[in-house]
Formats: sequence, C-alpha cells, structure tokens
Amino acid sequence: MNLLLRIPYPPVRRRDLLPHRARFLARLARGRNPSFRPRPLSGHPRRPLLRPDEAVLSRHFRHSLNAIVEPLASPRPPATRDLPDSALRARLLSAPTAELTAEAATLRDAGFGPLVSYSRKVFIPLTHLCRDVCHYCTFARPPRKGEAAYLSPDRVLAIAETGARVGCREALFTLGDRPERRYAAARDALSALGYATTIDYLAAMADLVFHETGLLPHANPGALTAAEIAQLRAVSVSQGIMLESASERLCRRGGPHFGSPDKAPPVRLATVDAAGRAAVPLTSGILIGIGETRAERLDALFALRDAHAAHGHIQEIIVQNFRAKPGTKMTGAAEPTLDDLVRTVAAARLIFGPGMAIQCPPNLSPGAEAALIGAGISDWGGVSPVTPDHVNPEAPWPEIERLAAATAAAGKTLVERLAIHPPFAQDADRWVDARLVPSVRHAMDADGLARTERWAVGNAEPPPVAAHHPRPVDPKIADILAAAGAGDGLPDADIETLFRARGPDFDAVCAAADALRGATAGDVVTYAVNRNINYTNICTYGCRFCAFSKGRVRDNLRETPYMLSLDEIARRAVEAWDRGATEVCMQGGIHPSYTGDTYLSILRAVKDAAPDMHVHAFSPLEVTQGAATLGLAVPDYLARLKAAGLGSLPGTAAEILDDDVRAALCPDKLSTGEWLSVIEAAHDLDLPTTATIMFGHLENSASWARHLNHLRALQRRTGGFTEFVPLPFVHMETPVYLKGRARRGPSWREAVLMHAVAKLALHPLIPNIQVSWVKMGVEGARACLDAGVNDLGGTLMNESISRAAGTVHGQELDAAAMESLIAACGRTPRRRDTLYRDVAGERRAAAFAAAPLAAPVYGAAAE
Repeated sequence: MNLLLRIPYPPVRRRDLLPHRARFLARLARGRNPSFRPRPLSGHPRRPLLRPDEAVLSRHFRHSLNAIVEPLASPRPPATRDLPDSALRARLLSAPTAELTAEAATLRDAGFGPLVSYSRKVFIPLTHLCRDVCHYCTFARPPRKGEAAYLSPDRVLAIAETGARVGCREALFTLGDRPERRYAAARDALSALGYATTIDYLAAMADLVFHETGLLPHANPGALTAAEIAQLRAVSVSQGIMLESASERLCRRGGPHFGSPDKAPPVRLATVDAAGRAAVPLTSGILIGIGETRAERLDALFALRDAHAAHGHIQEIIVQNFRAKPGTKMTGAAEPTLDDLVRTVAAARLIFGPGMAIQCPPNLSPGAEAALIGAGISDWGGVSPVTPDHVNPEAPWPEIERLAAATAAAGKTLVERLAIHPPFAQDADRWVDARLVPSVRHAMDADGLARTERWAVGNAEPPPVAAHHPRPVDPKIADILAAAGAGDGLPDADIETLFRARGPDFDAVCAAADALRGATAGDVVTYAVNRNINYTNICTYGCRFCAFSKGRVRDNLRETPYMLSLDEIARRAVEAWDRGATEVCMQGGIHPSYTGDTYLSILRAVKDAAPDMHVHAFSPLEVTQGAATLGLAVPDYLARLKAAGLGSLPGTAAEILDDDVRAALCPDKLSTGEWLSVIEAAHDLDLPTTATIMFGHLENSASWARHLNHLRALQRRTGGFTEFVPLPFVHMETPVYLKGRARRGPSWREAVLMHAVAKLALHPLIPNIQVSWVKMGVEGARACLDAGVNDLGGTLMNESISRAAGTVHGQELDAAAMESLIAACGRTPRRRDTLYRDVAGERRAAAFAAAPLAAPVYGAAAE
C-alpha cells in the first residue's frame, strides 16, 4: 500500500508582522557584546553479620525481576557488515527489501538502542528568493510587488521568540541560494539592510537570535565557500546542505536541476568537504523520486560516506521523499513508493553503519512511522510546534505527542536532541565555536541530548512529569537487569547501557533496583542524626567545581573566608550531642597553615568535649596532605588519627574516578589511583568509609561506569565501604559552570538513575544506597526511595557546601521530619549510627526534644 499519497491541505495563513523594534537594529549596529552571556534556554561491612546472603538475595531478586521484564533473544548481526563496497552495492540493488530493512534495523539498534530523536525547532525562512529554479520546489519564488525580499530583523526575532516561548531549542534558518546574483530586488534589499550578501545577513540574524533568545542556530543556506562556512560557524552550532543527488544527468536540459548552478553535484560535494575541513557538524542527505535511478541513489550515499570518512563531520543523513506540488513543473510526476523510501533508508543505514543518525521527515510520510523505524531510521529531524514546514507547506508537522505515541507503537522512545547531534555536542570544544560552547553545554544532558526540564539539582522547581508512552522493555536492558540480580557485577558497557535508559526502560531499571532493595533491606529506611562541621572554607586547591571555597561571597550562600577555632568546633560537637546526635562529620578546605597536627588537634577537641561522639572526618585529600606535612606514610598517619579517636572517613574528594575528567575538573587533586589507595589503607586499618560520586558536570555515562566498578573492585578486596552516596552536582554558583565549562548538573532522569544503577551494579557488596536530601530535595528523595535507596543520610544541622553552590533545600532535616518523610512513602523509619547499628533510646529522645541551634561563630579569615 502506498502511504505517500498527496493530500490537499489548507493554505497556511501568514502571521502579521510585529512592529519594528529599534533596540534590535541598534544591537546589530553595535555588534556583539563580548561580556554578554546568552540565556540558557551500615555496620562495618567486613563483619560477617552485616554481609547479606548472596545466594538468597539473588534468588529473591530474580523472582522479583521476572515481574518487571522478560529478557528476549539478542538479534543476529547484519549480513552486510564488512562487505566491500562493490559487494555491498550489489546486495543493496538485488536483495529483497524486507531482508535489507531487517538488517538495517538491527544495525540501528546496535548504535541507538530503543531511541529515536527529534529537534524541537522554529523555522525561520529568511528569504524565499533563490537563483536556482529546481523543478519541484515551491519554497523559492521570484520577487513579488509589495513583499519584502528578506525577513526584517524584527520579524526574524519575533518568530524566534515565539519558538523560544514554547520550548524550542533550535532556530532553523532556511533560504534560497545567492538570490542577489539573480535579482536586483535582493541586492537593493540587502543594501537597505546594510549587508553586501545574503550570507552576511544570515550570519547577523543567527547572531541576533542566539543572543536575544538563547536558541541554537542551524544554518541551511545551500552551497558555500570556505570563507562563508567559517563565517557561519561563528554564529551557528551546525549547518546543512542536501546533496540531493550525485547524478549530473539531472542537471541537463529537461532534468529537475537544469538551470540551477548550485545543484551541480561537484558544487554540493565541495561544500560538504569544506564544512568537514572547517570542523562544522553537517546535516546532508538525498532527495529521492526526482528522476534518479536506484543505482544513482547509492552513488549519492557512497559519495557522502566518503566525505564523512575524510573528516568525521556529517552528523546526520536525511532520506527525503519527493512530494509533487501544484504549481511546479513536476506537479504530475510520480512520487516514490513506500517501498522506494524504506529501501533507501535501509541502504543509508547499511552504508553508514550503526553510529550515523539517519532521518526521514515524518510530515512527508504520515502514517508510515513504523515502516520507517523498521527500516533503520534513528531521527525524525526538526519538528516545529509553531511554524510550518516552509519547504513542504502542504505537509503539516505532526504533533509531537502524536509522534511520540507513533514512535512508541513501533517499539521506540522519542527523545529530544539539539540542533547539534549528541556525539558532536559531547565534543563541543572541537566542533563548535568557543562563544557558543557554553550554551550547548547548558542545554544538553550527559548523553548530549536536549535537557528538557526546568528542574535542576538544588533548585525549587518541581520534578518533571514524564509523558507515558508504553512500549516493551528493550531486550538488552532486560538481559542486563537479569544479570545484575546474580550479584557478580556488570561490565562497564552494560552499566553505561543502564544509564542511558529512558521511557519504559528507565521505569524498568528503577523497578529492578527497588525490587533488589526490597530483597536486601526490606521496607526499612535508615537515617542518622549528625552534624556537619566544616572548619574552614579557605583552600589552596583550585577545584573548578567548588563554590564552598571558590564561589562568590553573595546572597548569603558562601560565607566570607573563615577558620573555626578549636573552642567553636568543640562547642558545636557538644551542642550536637545535646540535640541527640551520634556523629559529627568534619571536613574543610586545605588551609595553607594546616598540618597533620591540625587534624589531630581537631579530633582531640571533639573527643575531649564529647567523648561518646563518633567522629566521621577527613577526606582522602586531607589525609594525604596531613601525612605529607608530617613526613609520614598515609597508613602511619591514619593509624595516628584512629588512635586519636577517628571512627570513620567520608569517601569524598572522589568526584569522578576517571583521570581524564579529573584532569579538567580538579587537576591538582588526588588521582584515581591515589584516592583508592588512601581508602584501601583506611579499610586495612579497620577504618570504614563511605563511597561517593559527584556527577553531572563534565563527565558522561562511561565515566560513571568506570567509577562504580572501581568501587566494586575495592569493596571486593576490603569490604570497608558502609554505603554509596551519589552527590549530584549543584551547578548554580560553581566556577566551572559560570565559565561555561560544565552542564547544569544531572537531569532528573540521570539523578534518579545514579541511585538505581548503583544499587544494581554494586550488589551485594555495598548494601546501602543513600540519597542526599540536601541536593535532591524532599521530592527527589521520595523518588529515589522507589529506585533502590534504603538510607536518607544524616540530619546535618549545618550544611554549607551545597548551600554555597546554590541549593535551596535547607540546612537541617530533623528526626521528626525524616521519619515523617519515610512514613509518607509507606516505609518504616529506623534511626542508625554511622556504622548502621541501632542507637540507644536516650539518643532518640534527645533528638525529638532538640532545642534550636545557637548562632554559629566563625573565626578569623587569616590565610
């Protein structure tokens, strides 16, 4: 059945132009303001009594998992893989369509899994004038009396702002090729606007839209010179040029490209090559059904593949089907059949392999979504909620919700991307102009896809509500979840796959983690009553994520530089004991005057004032620094700390246990190996520690996977970790974010998944997963309690590190509030101490009768 029938649609009514706004023209006259920042759119685990019965847990977990997912067989690899070009070409021309599409779909799944992407865009038709006369085109038209040759800056901005208001992230600029070469009206209009060429005006408008709305421009102006490509690279995150066809036969008299000099294949391919040399992420593709043969379609695809092989710059291949339009020379031409389209899509996938985004515009094939997905596409292209497809005005965009439902019906999840595709966004320093890089980072998540919610770690926005489009759980996810229940660990690649879970796969991962939590910890949720004491915020280290020491002193976030006296530290410890605490957690900056004796003095001050208080203190960085100042080996210094009363260490300063990331994030801090060595030395001395990860800044899911497996390997050797604590990056006031080098912390999905995946990947070696309520907030804590978490951490009393970074979630969640939160989730609260033992009734009573905290006293700021 041919689903590509031409359907008459009512004409699109042009919107009224907005009044001229002088401030925007003045902005253009002034040029770019370089200072302007665009709006971004447990008990000691070595003791046998605390060791879970691994066989029992695995049995219980497998039983629970069967109710969540049913693993399916893995598909066979495509038969066309590794064929030489001649053999591949022959197969693409001769094999049955069904065979090719099945192989292409398998290959697509290897690269993109269950995801199909789209970009939420606003379409800005800068000019309909064009020097070319393609026989199928209704976009291009000659000058009309009374009609402006170009959109005015005012109109351009009005269209962009309309898109920005409804959540668009891409501004797609489409226009004809070099109209000033053909029309005096174009030359006169450009002169009146103050520009010499259409490309000059396009660059100015892209710059205007970016700075005034935060939308990321994608420029699609046709054939360009190397200089013009460079000019547009400075104001756009990606560019596009359709090759359309590699057949010069179509440019001869009677062909659809006759009289269109910019459609000559060598001209188009020269632009494709020049874009690669300029490191421009490029969208290209072919137009089928305009008179080319099947062999000529393959010629075009192979030509694009060769160009991409030279530079690695093509981000997407579009396979667009010709639609006959009234009023054109090809109005009576036959349109390609659905078999033509899906066969060509499959060919593109098999030629370009699993990693290339292959797109088919959904509005040109309504109702054919399942067939196109079955042929190997991974992307629907740009879809606009506010502007028509000006190139194909007779084919309205599908509603995004309808497109999501159709995608789910075909077994995939629709995800939003940016104008720049994920692999290029993740390597923005290489592919994007430096002035645009911060906006790309702020708009993307760890996978390089669009960050779609207003929620961020530490802010007051409500969590996003996910659209519900059910589909079967991805077989690969199901297989990994089943393997996780055995407790033997997961390879990095499988952990990465779990971190990429979205839609029903996300739900399945969280449900599996929750089932495992139920099997290991039951319905009990533990918490501790403790106090944070950060004895100084002065630090000689240059960690780029740290607002506690390096942030701006304003808005009552970061305190002015201080150093607590020993008397104040002791007073706070006593006050905490009187309020029912069993632990003080002490950390601080690496003060230039601090030595190993300083940390020993701090310990003694607390233990002298509150002898029964458990001291959980000193990160591996502080331990290393203290040992170095005394000329001691780390194990020897740890032994002194333990003798002075240290009960356990916080596993902070881990950040990301990936040295490539650490080199950019905290270059002067401990390496991965050094951090692990300090922790192992503590465990060998029977000093338990926590384990942490700070995520959502520069790293990606590969870094997360390595981090978790480093922890698991160490825990298998020592058994010294009491719990794992994900610490989502609070971005607002951190130097690395304000300088445009980091993302906006993890997305909601990533933040919840970190807890769930950790439960699965660390099972059963680290039995406790804790959520940081001060970072995730109460609603975030609730969500994580349904995703593998069994511990809410401490009440804190004083919290300054996250608050300095911008979190709004408060400094204390007292015992009553903790128990109320836990009970509201249908779980049973249990007060614990640092080592996950029960606490005495006297401590519990003191916590529920706690007096308000006295005002803190800060010491001198001497450095």
